[in-house]
Amino acid sequence: MIETLLVGLDAALRIDTFVWISAGLLLGMLMGSLPGFTTTMGMSVLVPISFLVGDPLIGIPFLIGVYKGGIYGGSVPAILVSMPGTGASIATVFDGHELTKKGQPRKALEMGLYASAISDFFSDVFTLVMIIPVAAVVLNFGPPEIASVMFLSLVIIAVTSTGPVIKGLIMLCLGVWLGFIGADPFSGMARYTFGTNELYDGFHLIPMLIGLFALPEIFNAVKEGDRSGSRIAFVGERLRLAELKRSLRTICRSTVIGTGIGLVPGLGQPIAAMMGYIAAKNASKTPENFGKGELDGVAAAEAANNAVNGPTMVPLLTLGIPGDAVTALLLGAFMMQGLRPGPTLLETSGETVFAILIAMVFANVLFLIIGYVTIPLFARVVTIRRSLLIPVTIMLAFAGTYLARGNPFDIVTLIGFGLVGIAARTARFDVAPMVMGFILGRELEYTFGQTLALAGEDWMRFAFVERIGMTAVLIATPIIGILLGTRMNRLRQRAIAREQA
Repeated sequence: MIETLLVGLDAALRIDTFVWISAGLLLGMLMGSLPGFTTTMGMSVLVPISFLVGDPLIGIPFLIGVYKGGIYGGSVPAILVSMPGTGASIATVFDGHELTKKGQPRKALEMGLYASAISDFFSDVFTLVMIIPVAAVVLNFGPPEIASVMFLSLVIIAVTSTGPVIKGLIMLCLGVWLGFIGADPFSGMARYTFGTNELYDGFHLIPMLIGLFALPEIFNAVKEGDRSGSRIAFVGERLRLAELKRSLRTICRSTVIGTGIGLVPGLGQPIAAMMGYIAAKNASKTPENFGKGELDGVAAAEAANNAVNGPTMVPLLTLGIPGDAVTALLLGAFMMQGLRPGPTLLETSGETVFAILIAMVFANVLFLIIGYVTIPLFARVVTIRRSLLIPVTIMLAFAGTYLARGNPFDIVTLIGFGLVGIAARTARFDVAPMVMGFILGRELEYTFGQTLALAGEDWMRFAFVERIGMTAVLIATPIIGILLGTRMNRLRQRAIAREQA
């Protein structure tokens, strides 16, 4: 495995890889800096580029750059105009915008940049170190264990989604059913296709993702119209080294919190940011200053949400389980490049995987440099009129969908899922559980079918004697998951209400 890692290091040190990462960082920061244009939407529109370039050591790092840049970019409108560019930046508003009102927007943006780069770097190193032992353990998994982990992940994703637990479960079930459309994995017979030949292979992932995440954002932007924020002059003193040093303990704490949350599918950056912020406030000697322009508040939120980025790759690469909507897009990109995340990925494509992870670590250096140089530029991006950007975004969404396979039916799929996404947003349903159900439902069906074949007729002995761990997970997961999800939603809502009060 060490030899594979060294080969991956050599493969990652390519000029074209770093050029594409830089392009991804710039595009991600641009998308994140535009209020109403989220990282997920940016990723969904740009994901076709990742496989049109043909080389996974260019396409995947490009998307990772978009991911990293977008999460940080969301802090720019959060700090300047009190409008989070992404859900991950909701906690950054509390102190970031207060610093802007005090005439210190530059200091707040630089603290966010440094906290993001530091936490992202160390969480990526942790990911690189952890991927080897986790992959070694996962290689010993059989179909029963993989089915149990997938079932656990689906329930966690559903119950930790935005809004009531029942809505998350409904969307999860809808996604699982959509994943069943097409050929039965065991018999090959068509099911739920309604006589449509194009559905024999099921819905294609890319137009589904673009439809669900990009089109509703575009529709919402059109509905709201141009919301030009007040022109914030990029003024104020720079962040001093002494101020950064005082916040290092907070950054380290939030890095640990974000890293732990990133390992659990379904939690994501918004929860990490809120937990990091609350932990910093509770540990502070002057908690009364939080919400009034405290640099530690910006550092805590930005470090926590960016620390999630790397660890989400662990369940994605070793089990094929995406932790959130963005990693679902990355899963689609991996699959289009001929890389199928799962227990055997490191065995079959270890050099490529390690090269991507190493490039992800080096990307943080580029992130820090590009972010520092372009902060003044992106501080003015918040004033760009949406009416100039929406036509370009629509064109990219439709062109990227068609170019992925050259199949006109994908355009129909894009529009159909776009309508589903718009309806879900209107009814306040989170589409992320539906996407996860679609991706994992068919895999769960296949591994569960393999489990039944292994069990044979004496399935009671198989379940309760030979695979007691699997049975315990299947029984305990729904109960624990629903309780956990309800509790997490209540804590999140109370934290937001308390900080906004």
